[in-house]
Amino acid sequence: MVMAAAGAHRPGPLKQQNKAHKGGKHSGSSQRRAGGRVPVKAQPRRRLRDLSRVDRRHQALQLRRQRKEAVLAEKRSLGSRDGPPHLVVVVLLHSRAAAQDSLRLLQSHDSAIVRADEGGAGGFALLCPQLKQRWRFVTAQAGDLHAVLDLAKVADSLLFILDPVDGWDSAGEHCLSCLFAQGLPSYALAVPGGTDLPPKKRIDARKKLSKSIEKRFPEAKLFPLNTEQESSLLLRHLSSQKQRHLAFRDRRAHLLARAAEFVPSQDSDLLGTLKVSGFVRGQTLNVNSLVHIVGHGDFQLSQVDAPPDPLSLNPRVVKGQKRSQDMEVQDDSGNGAVEMEEDVKVLMKADPSKQESLQSEVVPDPMEGEQTWPTEEELQEAEESLKANRRVVKVPKGTSKYQAAWIVDDGEEGSEKDDDDDEDDDMDDDLMEEAVSQDGESSEEEAGEEESETMTVSECLRDDQYDEKMEEDEQMLERYKQERMDEMFPDEVDTPRDVPARVRFQKYRGLKSFRTSPWDPKENLPRDYARIFQFQDFSRTRKNLFRQIEKEETEGASVGWYVTLHVCNVPVSVMESFKEGKPLVLFSLLPHEQKMSVLNFLVRRHPGNSEPVRAKEELIFHCGFRRFRASPLFSQHTSADKHKLERFLRPDAALVVTVYAPITFPPASVLVFKQRSNGMHDLIATGSLLSVDPDRIVIKRLVLSGHPFKIFTKTAVVRYMFFNREDVMWFKPVELRTKWGRRGHIKEPLGTHGHMKCHFDRQLKSQDTVLLNLYKRVFPKWTYDPHVPEPVPWVRSESALPEQEVEME
Repeated sequence: MVMAAAGAHRPGPLKQQNKAHKGGKHSGSSQRRAGGRVPVKAQPRRRLRDLSRVDRRHQALQLRRQRKEAVLAEKRSLGSRDGPPHLVVVVLLHSRAAAQDSLRLLQSHDSAIVRADEGGAGGFALLCPQLKQRWRFVTAQAGDLHAVLDLAKVADSLLFILDPVDGWDSAGEHCLSCLFAQGLPSYALAVPGGTDLPPKKRIDARKKLSKSIEKRFPEAKLFPLNTEQESSLLLRHLSSQKQRHLAFRDRRAHLLARAAEFVPSQDSDLLGTLKVSGFVRGQTLNVNSLVHIVGHGDFQLSQVDAPPDPLSLNPRVVKGQKRSQDMEVQDDSGNGAVEMEEDVKVLMKADPSKQESLQSEVVPDPMEGEQTWPTEEELQEAEESLKANRRVVKVPKGTSKYQAAWIVDDGEEGSEKDDDDDEDDDMDDDLMEEAVSQDGESSEEEAGEEESETMTVSECLRDDQYDEKMEEDEQMLERYKQERMDEMFPDEVDTPRDVPARVRFQKYRGLKSFRTSPWDPKENLPRDYARIFQFQDFSRTRKNLFRQIEKEETEGASVGWYVTLHVCNVPVSVMESFKEGKPLVLFSLLPHEQKMSVLNFLVRRHPGNSEPVRAKEELIFHCGFRRFRASPLFSQHTSADKHKLERFLRPDAALVVTVYAPITFPPASVLVFKQRSNGMHDLIATGSLLSVDPDRIVIKRLVLSGHPFKIFTKTAVVRYMFFNREDVMWFKPVELRTKWGRRGHIKEPLGTHGHMKCHFDRQLKSQDTVLLNLYKRVFPKWTYDPHVPEPVPWVRSESALPEQEVEME
């Protein structure tokens, strides 16, 4: 019995476990206990997803109908009585493109009313009561890149005017590159002219042009623009085509000024209130939010007025006119102004308690740091230093210690006097040299006036300008050499011989692994980081803000209303640029978008530019609705927590550009320009806004190289990396690597001239190079400047279309 008990079977962990009997839990007993009450039970999400086949079809059909109705509603509202006029921007892509003839044909539409815009832009509005449509046409100035980009930011459609033979020239190609990088709204291609060609050649030229534009505009239709019927077809296409959306403007209210008035302030004529009138687009405009005038800066609003719509399809009869017709009043000049003032209604005024602040930077407090009480040893050292600095001075009787400290000895007074005399002598010498030079120049001018002759000098003899170009070529050659050396020997530097390496590279550190070694993002931050703002969670803030825009209704001027904005403290230069014919574009800012932070752009080199661009070189950025100048950093785009600095903008990879700039919520397009010495702007890179993150760590790497002098089994004597014994001992903890994949460390120094014994995991080759990596975190320069100079117009060449192969018969 004992043996049987010892050898009994014991169940293992895989024994089958049957369900326990659920006594009393069946449906009948539970219903009897409930007494007829039905518990409230929420249906799980899994069951909601598990729909039948018919229900899934019905759900897809409903979603499809909703999207179709939304597109049709958008088409009907644009240009209608309730929506804003259809804004069409005319862009000339060739110097021979006939803009005036095209606009004249568009104005000659039957039963259309033409009304000219205010300002020097030369635009006009086209009202068609029969079609219940209204358009506003604005022509971008030829060669003005900023005007084209600013108008494309708010345009509903772009009307490209092409040449019937060449299509577009080099300036048109540059303009198209910028527009495609910024974001292209709906567009149409019009080809005026070409009627002077024979019919057969006209058809061949049209086929050749259609084939040439396929690269830029695949499946695009060319609209001839020579008759009124063709202009009617073009208008119908503009009003019925599907609208393309630009993400950065759909979530912000924006406005293109139709009229503007400047009211100087009482304190100064250079600042005042700018009254801008136009149609609200995009989102509802709130008076308490800030507005950004493109190219000029951020401003506050004081109030929003609602004047009568000047482009109404059904204009109402003004009360003053009707009263004058009924009562036959002779003098109604004063009453007209009163009636117009009555017609202008004040929609809303700014509330100071709810209005956004213009503060863009944090004012750092230098005394905000941690204050610690000095220890007894520090106090004793301070007293000893005071005793050492004490001196014996003869003073009058009754003089206090404070007064005695200001009494200067004879030796000190003499030395200070000698220094002052030397400075005065230097200033006197400078003044004498200036006087002599002025006298010499005046005497030379008098002699020149007496003995001068007029001569005609040919341009080829003016060598000073040619030498200036040669200096620019030499600078460019030096940049090409630096870029080439950085490609061949990335991050390698020569160890200085006049300064110890431990002093020269004292801000650098070694890392066991660049990918996995920790680096605190809050460590050793620069003083500029005390001036910027940072989000606790930027992506969550952005998501909540966009959800609020989509779901909640904002109080303010709705889309399609014609309003007048009172913009406070605007410089008079804004009004002067509007009078010169440049567009005046306003965007409302989302919360926090006026504050400075660290922006990261993901860009790729534009294929049309190959000049070397070095990091921390001043560039011009167009980010969404802003443009500014800044000195960026370039770094690699990786998923790690540390990113290596790139010294040049690489042509073969996407890089991250880091700058100090105002906060902008993505998505937003980014264009990077570089200004030439002659004032032209070259497009060097395009991309998008990646993030707003001051904690993104950009690491600069330095590589010190040495050469194996004596090679043993796993050890080697390395020289030329350091030149004294102390440097070898200082960098001994840092790991070594070689170009052929060996890893090792410094074992001990040999002698006093920088030779060192190193141990490696495998034997070295004689042609291998020993490397030591050092790292330091770098930050961008604070060179943010919102004022960007106007670019010089692009030099045009005849054609920029790709050449076609000629078929041989």
